[in-house]
Amino acid sequence: MELNEKKFNKEVLECEKPVLVDFWAPWCGPCKMLLPIIEDLEKDYKGKDIKIFKVNIDENPQIATKFHIMSIPTILIFEKGKVKKQLVGLQTKEALKKVIDKII
Repeated sequence: MELNEKKFNKEVLECEKPVLVDFWAPWCGPCKMLLPIIEDLEKDYKGKDIKIFKVNIDENPQIATKFHIMSIPTILIFEKGKVKKQLVGLQTKEALKKVIDKII
């Protein structure tokens, strides 16, 4: 679920399936509120045509910089290595499911 720079290219940019990536930091209140939602989504979509990961921006600043992450939480949804959707701020599970269901 947690990605670092070494795994990011393989798991996200080279993946044939859509990939949801939650950019977060441990000191971010809204990020902490989003964590159980992301964990629920991971369970709900297990075995489906989407992968779900988290990237700690404090531990992986190069990834955050590369994708111009200016505030967190930010969710990027990738398809075939390209960003297809960006959501900034705390999201509801229902809102995220609508976005995911349109993509997969």
